[in-house]
Amino acid sequence: MRDDRQSQFRDAQSDRSTAEKVPDTPQTRAPAYRLAFNDNDFLLREELRPVRLQLELLKPEMIQTERGIQSTVVLFGGARIPAPDDRASARTETLAGLSKYYEEARKFAHKMTERSMQSYGREFVIATGGGPGVMEAGNRGAHEAGGTSIGLNIVLPHEQAPNEYVTPGLCFNFHYFAIRKMHFLMRAKAICVFPGGFGTLDETFEALTLIQTDRMKPMPFLLFGQEFWERIVNWEALADAGTISPEDLDLFQFVETADEAVEIIDAFYPREP
Repeated sequence: MRDDRQSQFRDAQSDRSTAEKVPDTPQTRAPAYRLAFNDNDFLLREELRPVRLQLELLKPEMIQTERGIQSTVVLFGGARIPAPDDRASARTETLAGLSKYYEEARKFAHKMTERSMQSYGREFVIATGGGPGVMEAGNRGAHEAGGTSIGLNIVLPHEQAPNEYVTPGLCFNFHYFAIRKMHFLMRAKAICVFPGGFGTLDETFEALTLIQTDRMKPMPFLLFGQEFWERIVNWEALADAGTISPEDLDLFQFVETADEAVEIIDAFYPREP
């Protein structure tokens, strides 16, 4: 989305620099005198929320377009799931047992990134929430394969920082959950969901709803860990009750391993010989 057109008008960067050098007077010190686009207090006003929403939509979109990223493979999953080496730190035995999915996410991201690198990092780029747990595993696998990956982080009340494996130039920070979820799906060609909590469930059901209602194209939608997912959600009960159609159960598939997931994606998107 880079704009290479040359304008006859003076650019905003130049005016910002000039405005910083004006004489220091009561008038120039007044908040009203600040350039609107360079006034953080003004931009943070409640009335400017529509502008902030637009900015949060535009910035990651423009940067990804400039990087030539055309499609992504999205990984959703729990921030609390530990790496196998850190199982002892898990707060429950169940979480410790789920550590195997950290490793599967890492392997899966490694394999998909190898495919991505065949398109010079434009297609099938791994995208995660950029945090710990399964998200870290996805970015880590991409990093270990020598490729790039996206991290869509969000500001939370408690301390939050992106994991160390996200490609720095593709590490974004969000204020709005809704805009963040849009960016997860805007370039998605496959969605892989690992065990997780409220956030993972939210992301999963929003994406399924968009596909169910034809607001998004069908794509491989893979739930890692059938035992976990069937314990958490009674999928068949939804169909039996008529609150979803029986064919809606075909919108997703259960898988256990990275190899299974890659095989399904390859079958959906056959590669050129």
